Amino acid sequence: MSLRVSLFLPLLLCAPMAAWADDASDLAAMTSPWSGSGGELGFASAHGNSTTESFNGRLKLRYTDDDWVHSMDLFGLRSSAQYTQTNDDGTTNRTRQTTANRYTAGAGSALQLGEHRQLTATVRHERDDFATYDRQSSFGLGYGTRLIDGERLILDTQIGPGVRRSHNADTDEDRTGLIGRGLFDLKFAITENTELVNSLLVESGSYNTFAQNDFGVSVSMNQHFALKAGWQARHNSDVAEDKRKTDTLTTMNVVYSFK
Repeated sequence: MSLRVSLFLPLLLCAPMAAWADDASDLAAMTSPWSGSGGELGFASAHGNSTTESFNGRLKLRYTDDDWVHSMDLFGLRSSAQYTQTNDDGTTNRTRQTTANRYTAGAGSALQLGEHRQLTATVRHERDDFATYDRQSSFGLGYGTRLIDGERLILDTQIGPGVRRSHNADTDEDRTGLIGRGLFDLKFAITENTELVNSLLVESGSYNTFAQNDFGVSVSMNQHFALKAGWQARHNSDVAEDKRKTDTLTTMNVVYSFK
């Protein structure tokens, strides 16, 4: 028997309907302050003449405390490949090579000024072993508001100044500079159990403009679990000559959501 049922049953037996309704309202107000998509997890593995493995995971949480909303976003991507290498003397050996290794951690706090308006403070750190900027950290202050508030379509935005520190892996140099930061979150309910989401983050400074767009379509299987197909594009305007400015990632994940 669940905790909620065990709490409600004595009320049903011992109190009139009106009193039970008041108590039920009080219990409903005790809902958890935690919310968010919870976690995403995806894994792919292929074996044969060559072996490849890919793992990606994400954890997004929100905690509401009166007029404050605190958030956390963790992301990890790691891929490796193993293949047979033939040496000059004809012998062979198996070689494993890492092809992707990226981790991102972000956190933020927002002070609610009214309905869909807030002051925000955010911090983000990223490590990418295969990028020109293998380490990037940023801090930003901003103002957030809701641009579109429809029954099926919602668009939230944050915009403001910030500062960023980056490490260039090719030159082994650290650079610090001011940035303008913008975040745009869109949600569109296609059906009752199908949702389209798109998040665009832009951090623009004097020596580099970083942009990341996350697009996804999720289909709910039940109250807590969903399947999500995602496409991510990341762009850096200032990269080494042998590096591409834009990277893309396609995922198919299982998502757990708080309700």
